[in-house]
Amino acid sequence: MSAAPAEPRAAWVEVPAAPRWWRILPSRVLTFWTVELWRIRHDQQELVTRAIQPALWLLIFGETFTRLRAIPTGNVPYLDFLAPGIIAQSGLFVAIFFGIQIIWERDAGVLTKLLATPTPRAALVSGKAFAAGLRAAMQAVIVFVLSAILRVGLDWNPLHLAAAIAIVVLGASFFSTLSVTIAGIVLSRERLMGIGQAITMPLFFGSNALYPVHLMPVWLQALSAVNPLSYEVDALRVLLIDAPGRLGLDVAVLVVASAAGITVSAALLGRLAR
Repeated sequence: MSAAPAEPRAAWVEVPAAPRWWRILPSRVLTFWTVELWRIRHDQQELVTRAIQPALWLLIFGETFTRLRAIPTGNVPYLDFLAPGIIAQSGLFVAIFFGIQIIWERDAGVLTKLLATPTPRAALVSGKAFAAGLRAAMQAVIVFVLSAILRVGLDWNPLHLAAAIAIVVLGASFFSTLSVTIAGIVLSRERLMGIGQAITMPLFFGSNALYPVHLMPVWLQALSAVNPLSYEVDALRVLLIDAPGRLGLDVAVLVVASAAGITVSAALLGRLAR
């Protein structure tokens, strides 16, 4: 009699562990940067329209208050004092509505496909955040050009300009994650637009972008002290007009705020995709 065939052994397939998010972060950031560059290249009109607002702030508000000398800024001309604040403001206005793009991707089914990949959510959010930072950096370059035309007394040292753009990217990354967090809570474009418009002006006017902190009332000084935009503006003034400040503290606050924003928005990404 022939021996009964042996039963095949069960094959154990070892599923590889999901990669750590910081290991694949550079590739995801590069991917989303490439996508964002493609969008900017095919929608250059948006860059032109977004340049109108900082131009108006510098040309009208800055030039007028420089002549009036209504806001004391020491030995620094008010237009020089204002320019770093307008750079930060431009990045804020770009990033604070970035959650609308996430909602559009959810409605188009793109977000669900992204979440189905083995990419950790923190890496996805980080890539999106730094993509918003890239668009904010474009705005900063536009303000640099306007400042050169208006002969604003900025420090044109290439290293300082590069560091300033890095600060803008970091600040925009935080505000974009704030927008994604709000999107994960309200789940609709209309509500996000309403909340974004409601908090943009308080963030801007509650910072040191337009006037020194010591001129503010006490309650506004307290708001400025917890406003990340104030730390971004302060870092930009240290780099661009050699103003006294605490650059290390400013960078640390922006890094911690961005990390917290990435953590919270990544936790809400699944809720947004449902």
